[in-house]
Amino acid sequence: MFVTKVDGRKEPFQKEKIIRTCLRNHASRETAEEIASRIESKAYDGIKTRKILKMILDLLKEYKPVHGYHIDLREAIGLLKSKPDFEEYIRMILKSDGYRVEGNKILKGFCVEHEIDGIANKNEEKILLQVKHHINHHVYLGLETCLEYSAALLDMNEGGSKFDKLLIACNTKYSTHAKKYANCKGILLLGWKHPKGKGLEDLIEKSKLYPVPYLVDLREREYQRFSKAGIITLKQLVKMDIKELRRTTKLAGKTLENLKRKSEKILGLR
Repeated sequence: MFVTKVDGRKEPFQKEKIIRTCLRNHASRETAEEIASRIESKAYDGIKTRKILKMILDLLKEYKPVHGYHIDLREAIGLLKSKPDFEEYIRMILKSDGYRVEGNKILKGFCVEHEIDGIANKNEEKILLQVKHHINHHVYLGLETCLEYSAALLDMNEGGSKFDKLLIACNTKYSTHAKKYANCKGILLLGWKHPKGKGLEDLIEKSKLYPVPYLVDLREREYQRFSKAGIITLKQLVKMDIKELRRTTKLAGKTLENLKRKSEKILGLR
């Protein structure tokens, strides 16, 4: 039996992938295996992976109601504004992983000026941070982006900035050529499922820095209000009291109470 990926490619149905998705959503091993078996019994040749994901999330709600409070994490990250929200989100995630991070800057290169997304420091290394966000979270970040940022790094170093490394962060997967080039040139990549065991989703789960669009019933207008107030994560939301949230977002108290309660449930605070 084969499944159909978003880009139309076919690959064999793998029960273990369903189990891993359930485990990433904090289901027990027993629950994950039960859900995988239930989906396997209903799956058919050519079933779309998007449909399988919906089945997983729907079944998770039966075992733990909190799963009904959020959407797929990968989709939620894609819903963030590219600038400034996703850039700041990446800086927050890096800080949670032990980096010291500065924000956007314009630096002189040997030939031209460059707008950069940040400077990260770790283990006495000065690292150029460049961030790429895709609304369509199924696309791949390709070789051309690595070449572009690599050329900018070279020009800035020749202009006197003296970075030790380049770190590219994105919300999607990297193409094979991008990973091969980065490995050859010593470029650090952070993205979906990369590097293995310490990809973007792993760092998010470890720090519980879930983005605000993770909330299932968040409306676009509400997200825009949170964004304007600089509230990007659920952790930021729950730290503020309702009075402060009303003042900064201009949203109704009932709406905020509902969103805050669900955020606390997702974060395990209730």
